[in-house]
Amino acid sequence: MWTAAHAQAVSYPELSSAVPGHQDVTYLDLAKMIVPDLQVGDGGFYKGSAPIEMRDILGGDESGSPPEAINLPNAAVLAIKAGGKERLTMLFDLGEAQDSAEGFAVLALYDLTGKPKLLDAVNVGTDQSTYFRDPGKLAVGVGDDALITMSTHFNSNQGYVGTILILVRNDRFEPIDQINTFDENVCAYKRTQDLSFQTRGSEKPYAAIKVTVTDATKPSGESCEEPAPKAVSHEISVTYHWDKAGSRYVRNSDAFEKLSAENAKRF
Repeated sequence: MWTAAHAQAVSYPELSSAVPGHQDVTYLDLAKMIVPDLQVGDGGFYKGSAPIEMRDILGGDESGSPPEAINLPNAAVLAIKAGGKERLTMLFDLGEAQDSAEGFAVLALYDLTGKPKLLDAVNVGTDQSTYFRDPGKLAVGVGDDALITMSTHFNSNQGYVGTILILVRNDRFEPIDQINTFDENVCAYKRTQDLSFQTRGSEKPYAAIKVTVTDATKPSGESCEEPAPKAVSHEISVTYHWDKAGSRYVRNSDAFEKLSAENAKRF
């Protein structure tokens, strides 16, 4: 039976505040493991220079570069389980380098069971702004969660979103897949591509994950130069199963790749 995922408690605490259960440790202390010279700046921002070296979650060599100067207002915090252990993740959107169209966003994994320890850090930024995407995480086992991030930018009538599914295994982030969607809002109609997530816990060691894109077009009812299309909605689903031989999730379809190619023709 498929179980729908519900939004999890992503928080944005003051970086100067103490980490619950660790009154002598602040979120700023954790952030400094990513940006070592980060310090309080003006206007509620935290300022620093380059972050530590890290890999890109998708393994590419053409990912964005971090900005030379960092102005960080806050960070997203989400507690997860990995390998049956309690872990903390933080997402730092560091902004864009001067010569880059992509932002640089660090997803960090911490062990807080003793002295806080940074276990892993990856760049998950694929567009201008990066967040945890609702529901933030998916339970894929009794003691394991998968994470969901999204990078996006908008212009006057178009929205571009890249969503990344991420497994935490052996205290390291591993990509499951990237899903690219595209929204339009013009005079005659609005077209949206929304994502939903489900899991099926009967599979071991990790549950199957089903991702569905609902591609819906709705006429605006306005008087426009271009003709209004008919109202239509359809679903595109891909299921990811754990492949024990390959030690990774594999998808049962290339439907999302085809959707991305079709969307690119509308840019």
